Amino acid sequence: MNPAVPELAVRRARREWVAEYSMPMAYAVLFAVLSVTVDNFFSSANIIGLMLSVAQIGMVACTMMMCLASRDFDLSVGSTIAFAGVLGAIILERTDSVGLAFAGAIGAGALIGAGNGMLIAYLRVNALIATLATMLMVRGLAFIVSHGQAVGISSDAFISIGDARPFGLPVPVIVVAVCFVVFGVLLNHTVFGRNTLAIGGNPEAARLAGVRVERLRVWIFLLQGVVTALAGLILASRITSGQPNAAQGFELDVISACVLGGVSLQGGKARIFGVLVGVLVMGTVENVMNLLDVDAFYQYLVRGVILLAAVLLDQLKTRAARG
Repeated sequence: MNPAVPELAVRRARREWVAEYSMPMAYAVLFAVLSVTVDNFFSSANIIGLMLSVAQIGMVACTMMMCLASRDFDLSVGSTIAFAGVLGAIILERTDSVGLAFAGAIGAGALIGAGNGMLIAYLRVNALIATLATMLMVRGLAFIVSHGQAVGISSDAFISIGDARPFGLPVPVIVVAVCFVVFGVLLNHTVFGRNTLAIGGNPEAARLAGVRVERLRVWIFLLQGVVTALAGLILASRITSGQPNAAQGFELDVISACVLGGVSLQGGKARIFGVLVGVLVMGTVENVMNLLDVDAFYQYLVRGVILLAAVLLDQLKTRAARG
């Protein structure tokens, strides 16, 4: 036996271990350091606030993970959150029905997502152009239907969705936890998840293997729209209004969290636990900057640095895997 073979196997195993556990270990160290050095960071009120602050990012990151794993992405999620919140608030105002508000907004999110999927899968429009156009159009619709103003919400039943704390945890935190469990199972233990990774790794090979690539892409984007609309409704419930200018730049935070969590921009690779860690990293950094009263201008700078670092990290992992 060639003595170099075991050595290569060891090196490969070491690289895989580092790729798998480096980010969770780094976050654990970061959390411990911040708990000791930043006042009030480890308080129960701040930890609950941290979980609430990442609830919307976490929900949408679950479906963005599926998009990225299939070698696509969606820049329209921030606009969809705003439009869903505005539409839900308008329907609630006119019908006083929470059920109709949720059904209308989630239905609109499903249509937006399916529309993105159709453009990309069947009309072969580049995902960047398709979702950028959708981002602008949906944001415009949010301003049009709201006449450029916030739509207030007075329904106690709707507001309680963001305020209620069953089992001692806020509803948005419970919802994001359910999303991580559901999409973790979907990714790792279903044909849908395996086919998603397959088309991200090699679409043509997946097609030859019998995967209906175009239809699957439409379903992935439809799920993206549904979950994003749900996140928009929960956000509207928390802030008691539908805001047409809500969630600006949200899509970049979500993509950054996914890439930090090990989801490859090249497609074919995703880990739900890694996405959870990426979401927590993004939320923790923002939370600490707020605790330290860092100016908003510097916060934009830090978020940009995190996005760049996430992309560079993805490139390094890709090169290491090829090497």
